[in-house]
Amino acid sequence: LDWWHADRYCEQRFAQLLFEPQDGERASFSKLLQSHHVRGSVWLNERDGVLHKPKRRRYHVVPVLVFRDKTDTKYVKVLSDFPALPSVTACAHVQWDTRTQEIATIFSYAVPSFINEFQLRGFVDEEGFVRFALIVHGHHSPYLPVFRADGQWHHFCVTWQQENGTWAIYADGKRRASASGLCAVGPSTPQAIYGQGTFIIGQDQDSLGGTFREKESFSGNITDLHVWQKVLSREQIEKVRSCWVVEQDLVFGWSSNALEVESTVQEVTAQVLCPGKSHAPRCFSSLLHNGYAFVLFSDAYWQLKKAQLESSHSLVSHVNTLAERTVIPENIFTSDVQDTNLSVALGTLDVLATVLREAETPVLESSDLLAVLQLLKQVSDVEAQEGEELEMLEQLGQYYVEVTELILEEQNIETWSSVSQVVNGPMAVVELCDRMVSHLAPLLTADRTKITIQRGNVGLHRVMVKNMWFGYGSLQRCLSGAGSTAVFQDVAASDGGQKYLSTTVGTAVISSALLSDYQEISTSVRYRLQHRVQWMVISCVISVFLPLVSPDAGGMWSTAGCSVVTSLLDSTACYCNHTTSFAVLLQVYEMQRTIKEELTLQTLTFIGCGVSFCALIVTFILFLAVGVPKSERTTVHKNLIFALAAAEALLMFSELAKTNQVVCFTVTAFLHLFFMAAFSWMLVEGLLLWSKVVAVNMSEDRRMKFYYVTGWGLPVVIVGVTLATSFNKYVADNHCWLNVQTNVIWAFVGPVLFILAVNTFVLFRVVMVTVSSARRRLKMLTPNSSLEKQIGVQIWATAKPVLVLLPVLGLTWVCGVLVHLSIIWAYVFIVLNSLQ
Repeated sequence: LDWWHADRYCEQRFAQLLFEPQDGERASFSKLLQSHHVRGSVWLNERDGVLHKPKRRRYHVVPVLVFRDKTDTKYVKVLSDFPALPSVTACAHVQWDTRTQEIATIFSYAVPSFINEFQLRGFVDEEGFVRFALIVHGHHSPYLPVFRADGQWHHFCVTWQQENGTWAIYADGKRRASASGLCAVGPSTPQAIYGQGTFIIGQDQDSLGGTFREKESFSGNITDLHVWQKVLSREQIEKVRSCWVVEQDLVFGWSSNALEVESTVQEVTAQVLCPGKSHAPRCFSSLLHNGYAFVLFSDAYWQLKKAQLESSHSLVSHVNTLAERTVIPENIFTSDVQDTNLSVALGTLDVLATVLREAETPVLESSDLLAVLQLLKQVSDVEAQEGEELEMLEQLGQYYVEVTELILEEQNIETWSSVSQVVNGPMAVVELCDRMVSHLAPLLTADRTKITIQRGNVGLHRVMVKNMWFGYGSLQRCLSGAGSTAVFQDVAASDGGQKYLSTTVGTAVISSALLSDYQEISTSVRYRLQHRVQWMVISCVISVFLPLVSPDAGGMWSTAGCSVVTSLLDSTACYCNHTTSFAVLLQVYEMQRTIKEELTLQTLTFIGCGVSFCALIVTFILFLAVGVPKSERTTVHKNLIFALAAAEALLMFSELAKTNQVVCFTVTAFLHLFFMAAFSWMLVEGLLLWSKVVAVNMSEDRRMKFYYVTGWGLPVVIVGVTLATSFNKYVADNHCWLNVQTNVIWAFVGPVLFILAVNTFVLFRVVMVTVSSARRRLKMLTPNSSLEKQIGVQIWATAKPVLVLLPVLGLTWVCGVLVHLSIIWAYVFIVLNSLQ
């Protein structure tokens, strides 16, 4: 088998080619091959390779130069005589090594009189684009972005002409940059590029044909380099990009025989996927000589074997009988990898959809599900050839979506779980559908700008944007049932009104891609998905298909690059900075409060905070207007009043800030600051009381400085440090307050618990002093009073300071730990603290 068929052979069997062994694995790898009596070469996947396999196949076999790392030794010399070039075009396919951002020289042409005669250089910028600069006669064009540094193959052309020094850079068929005046110095027109020079690929020549420097060398892969002594037109550049050679005025054509390759530069044979009307150029590598396709099975093998042995083959037999041929092989281990065409694929899916739709037992066996997935893999590689009916292509899409919907029915949840070692979750279906949808591009015309195909809970919509959706009723339930899709996410804390049950994908799953000239490009996405009211949003997530995991692994959920924009009770809006498969990850809670109770609590909060705010403002004005004598106590009271009033005012209107991320962040920071300040001044109230009942050797001035540092300095430090260390995870997803899903919340809860503990001790000490003082006063004034009167006085002496000092010291917040026990405690907490 060639590499492409070997890779498909493995994928058809829910496996993959072995990855290139690392240095420490080579010995055990050799023993493994010998134990299976494999003596020849085997195909491998590169673990960190730059060459990638394509999604589709085209047959244009070319030698590829692999520059694995930046060095000062690797180079390739072009063995061709170059004439003087008044005009020039150079084109090639290149795959950029994204591991470094240093400048790299793709090629350099030097002559004895001028070293930097003609040169192309590039580097990866901070935004992830490869920037090119053209050099002619030592004159340098600016570095301009030409394509994304995505590890994929890209085609480029650079042109220059003597007249006016006009130049241009093309990438993937589009002109990315152009200008005039390059090397047009003074009144005279620029000279032609001198002939009889030395053309080097991969290095910058600091002397004729040598003196290379590592930091300016090229790292990546390059192939199909051609040079013409004229400026190619756009049509000719597109033709070259499609693997056609323009023979007229060709100075150098890509050929191994015309290259002097330095010994450490690897030269491999690759098959370039040439773009037709609807395909971008891709390549894949043949890293070793033709040999065996070696397949290694582990737990997946035994689960496949078990499914094969326990199968009744009813679905397979029914499909093959109805189709009057072997559409689905009964044994997936012994079947050959077969190419298929559009007509055969259409008939096959038509029969399969009919059988699945009319099945007497709608629940699929494990082997049936694997057989259907194997067929979908095969069909997803089918491409429409020129001259074929486009109606057949659209019908194929209809059948593909219908089959996908039928295998994602809820009754098949257990079946998905039973093959979890082979196909780790139904997200593998999303990947297959995404591959299939790309084939529908020929259906789009100037008259027909969109296609919509839908069957039940699965559908696709395509303009130049390719969208797919998998409704909650199908994919999500299978995901939950399979229980195998991992989540990169911490568990969120409950707010006391709900009981945590589990974390799950609680919405439809959508997949989106943007295409430009039939090539996928990445862009930011905003989307809104609906979900059930009794769930709490914790994250917007994307599906990540890990490179070192089988294509059937189903991927994992990640929050990378995504954030919650707004979250309502029944829907969530998300922002992601790139296209892929999206969902909203939710926590499932058992609601312990009704919507009516939630509304009542919100209303009580607003009313209580409103009344309290008004009372605080009036009190603050009275302190200023009535002329209350200045003292430590009044100063502390005024600061506490100001901090608490500001916090409650922000709290009342924080819900209005949810729709704007910047405003919400600002409100959260100030809420954190003022509530922290309010509690700090409650601590100062406690310290002030302590100074009244216990002798403190500190002057009043020094005490006030200490109080201000504690009351305002401490909150500023806490908020500042929290923002500096946790800026990106500071705000909660669905309201303007600290993120309870991370450790950020402890920047408020930790200090508050400490303050409440100190103030509880202060209150206990004050009560003891008050009771002791009341007892002594009673004995002095009424020494013969009855026991009942003495007890009554002591009870009042205890109750009075408790009632007065509980709200002043903030101890009413202690009942917050009881909120989760009953709705009654929630009402008590709201009333006590909103009216504090």
